[in-house]
Amino acid sequence: MAALLAATGLAGCGGSDDEPGQTGADGTTKLSVGVIPILDVAPIYLGIEQGFFKEQGLELELQKAQGGAAIVPAVVSGQYQLGYSNTTSLLIAASQGLSLKVVANGNNSTGEPGKDFGGVVVPENSPIRSAADLAGKRVAINTLQNINTTTVNKVVRDDGGDPSKISYTELAFPEIPAAVANGDVDAGQVVEPFLTIAQQQGMRVIASNFAQTDPKLNVGMYFTSQQYASQNADVVEKFATAMKQSLNYADDNPEAAREILSSYTEIEPEIREAVTLPQWPEQIDTNSVQVLSDLALQDGLIEEQPDLTELLP
Repeated sequence: MAALLAATGLAGCGGSDDEPGQTGADGTTKLSVGVIPILDVAPIYLGIEQGFFKEQGLELELQKAQGGAAIVPAVVSGQYQLGYSNTTSLLIAASQGLSLKVVANGNNSTGEPGKDFGGVVVPENSPIRSAADLAGKRVAINTLQNINTTTVNKVVRDDGGDPSKISYTELAFPEIPAAVANGDVDAGQVVEPFLTIAQQQGMRVIASNFAQTDPKLNVGMYFTSQQYASQNADVVEKFATAMKQSLNYADDNPEAAREILSSYTEIEPEIREAVTLPQWPEQIDTNSVQVLSDLALQDGLIEEQPDLTELLP
């Protein structure tokens, strides 16, 4: 199976010896940015390759982590200046009083059930035929209490099932297709390229949890700490400008987005060409962020909804 692993430890636009967060004698500011090595972040790699960040006087070190749960505290502590996370994890962190500020969009659902970059898979011969059938079953998920659990819960609920009866098992995305195939779990929620890998192994997609939650679902975003944003407003603005260029470039050049995957993942060429890419709009879909906030409250992930005007740009 192709593994979605980092091919290198970091990627950058240059080679200064300055510490992350510092501006060198040439005016270049070095930034450490936490990312997850998945398709979602292809635009930031393209932006580095195309020189969009360099044009803004920025040099990025991309630090890879398994999920937003690890990236958020690293940004808050100042270990990273910026990071990428799924939207729900940011909402949870903000509701807990962590001072975060979203600075740029990350990625969105395609809005097409059955043709999205994330979904729930089951073995071909599974008796599970719909989202409602997941109630009472063992479902693998990459991280508990995040965007994947809340969106799976929603599609099950909308289909007439009881999501409280789902038994979630936490597994890394690369491990989920094998766990489903071996019968260790009854179903698994995966994103690309593992969705394509699972389908090529004969598994069926019984729900597109992102697209069925909201056709414009804002799955992930780039963020910093409120402190860093207030003290380095010019740097944050430059990052946001370069990130918007990167998102537009990725949306306009899907083949370039596929090609860049080989620079930071180990996806086999035939998988890379078959995967469904997410949407990379420049603008954050505020309405879908509110949907996720409502779901987080409904599922008990937060006790009080955060102020989106404070969190979002």
